[in-house]
Amino acid sequence: MRAVIMHAPGDVRVEEREDPQLIDPTDAVIRLTATCICGSDLWPYRGADQPDHQHMGHEYVGVVEEIGEEVTTLEVGDFVVGSFVISCGRCEICREGHPSRCVHAVFVDGAIGTQAEKARIPFANGTLVKTPGQPEEDLIPSLLAASDVLGTGWFAADAAGAGPGRIVAVVGDGAVGLMGVLAAKQRGAERIIVFSRHADRQALDREYGATDIITERGDEGVARLKELTGGLGAHSTIEAVGTQESMMQAIRSTRPGGAVGFVGVSHDVEIPGGELFFSAVHLHGGPAPVRRYLPELIDLIWRREIDPGKVFDLTLPLAEAAEGYRAMDERRATKVLLTL
Repeated sequence: MRAVIMHAPGDVRVEEREDPQLIDPTDAVIRLTATCICGSDLWPYRGADQPDHQHMGHEYVGVVEEIGEEVTTLEVGDFVVGSFVISCGRCEICREGHPSRCVHAVFVDGAIGTQAEKARIPFANGTLVKTPGQPEEDLIPSLLAASDVLGTGWFAADAAGAGPGRIVAVVGDGAVGLMGVLAAKQRGAERIIVFSRHADRQALDREYGATDIITERGDEGVARLKELTGGLGAHSTIEAVGTQESMMQAIRSTRPGGAVGFVGVSHDVEIPGGELFFSAVHLHGGPAPVRRYLPELIDLIWRREIDPGKVFDLTLPLAEAAEGYRAMDERRATKVLLTL
């Protein structure tokens, strides 16, 4: 089968790999219908991480081709959406609502890689969720978004306590930040303030529910947000980047007693203890427990109450994955969908 391999930073190739086979009785093999490139894939692409023939891709939807004898929730032919982290669904951590930190957790990127024609999904009962039927073609991008980027934005809004009567700030205007706006609106936020410098993303932010746009960053951005909130700051802040600047901007944008939901993949972030102590904010985040939200998100998409698929602004065949990486790296695309 064809699959995307990152040999080194900036070196993305589509090559032949062996077709996946069932290994454990809890496995399923799926044929991918669509996959995509994540903003977090740009960390190794840009050299922040050091890939070495890494199997790329962790967002995926497709059709079940084979199941192991212990797979009871799926049948061959089912259309499924999967989480970007493998989870058993039965351990205490999963049952407590944190499947992305399952005791058996495996990140799909690297160990499996779903920028490919097929994939073996361990612990299929706990990782994959079938849709009510075969989806119409125009729903596939939105279902694909649920696999990670929508679920991650949803978790960020949840962790930050976005809801009725709350002012929500969003730091990061990439795909996750956009989904955070959608989630905050869906959860009933009164006002949604987005930090963004990109006109095309601002337009989608507005469509998803943003009420205010701030173009300044860092301390200037925080000062502007304080102006818009009577000097107090946001009740709920979504941090969707993962840098030192973005984390500090998120904390400083949040009023005392408020909360930050941080989901940007952290790179060299260090929070000064004194500032954290006197900020009096709640912090919750990390790898999003997407599997926890999938049934709800699939239902919202299936009933066409939300349209997260609009976050994809470039579609390419799998064979042109390298161009997709370049487009996102150069900010010519927010998120790239790969067809198979």
